[in-house]
Amino acid sequence: METAGVTARETADVMNDVDVQRGDRLAWIGLLVLAGLAYGPVMSRLVAAWWTDPEYSHGLICVPLAAIIAWSRRGSLARLHRDPAAIGLAGAAASVALLLLGTLGAELFLTRASLLLFIASAIVFLFGWGHLRVVAFPFAIVALSIPIPAILMTRITLPLQFAASAAAETTLSSVHIPVLREGNVLVLSDATLQVAEACSGVRSMMSLLVLALVFARHMERRPLTRAAIVAAAVPVTIVVNALRVTATAIATEYYGISAAEGVVHDTLGVVLFIASAVLLVGCARLMAAMPPRLALRPLP
Repeated sequence: METAGVTARETADVMNDVDVQRGDRLAWIGLLVLAGLAYGPVMSRLVAAWWTDPEYSHGLICVPLAAIIAWSRRGSLARLHRDPAAIGLAGAAASVALLLLGTLGAELFLTRASLLLFIASAIVFLFGWGHLRVVAFPFAIVALSIPIPAILMTRITLPLQFAASAAAETTLSSVHIPVLREGNVLVLSDATLQVAEACSGVRSMMSLLVLALVFARHMERRPLTRAAIVAAAVPVTIVVNALRVTATAIATEYYGISAAEGVVHDTLGVVLFIASAVLLVGCARLMAAMPPRLALRPLP
């Protein structure tokens, strides 16, 4: 009788495990179907934006990079105990509501933000907060590939255009090259240059932010220093972009307007982006080499 009781309990446990696995499969299937139906158009438009918009072409690299990093952490994910949280289902519902709001309002950023919220909520609902923390770093890389709203982009690019043109005016005047600046337009003796949105440095800044995340993750363990390394991408972009505009203006003054167009202009942009990446690595190494703050000693 005792053996039969044990066998019955073991059978019940096996049946419970089967029910749990069946429930997990149903949850997976439901979320995948929901994601395909709701977010298929969003993902297709997002990929099209990466392919056609130079400001966010780094998204074509960010997603594979994030996938590789997440795959490299599969061992850590496998060792974690699954602890599904019901709040993830609430987050998924909130993401769908955000998707509907963005679709009705024709706001692409809301629909794309809801996609990120849906993925994070699905991870929490199926696996738990611990799994989301493990993939937080690749998740942040993917988040940087989401195009920001056009109205916010204008507020970012315009000050960067003015900063680059003002720095170029100052430098040109210091080397005795006559120049007149009107907003983001530089009037030289034989040519007029406009620091357009494409030359604002936003494209380089987004790419450098991704590189800064990678550098900070692998070169430093202190959270504040990691944040400082990521923040350094902004001033590095501003300085290097100002140098680019200045170099273009000087070349235009001596060699004509062809120096600001075509292959010469594009090559200069590539060279200075590499220089900005090297400068960012130098800043990261400098910050990583700084000693940690001395611990405060208790008063005697």
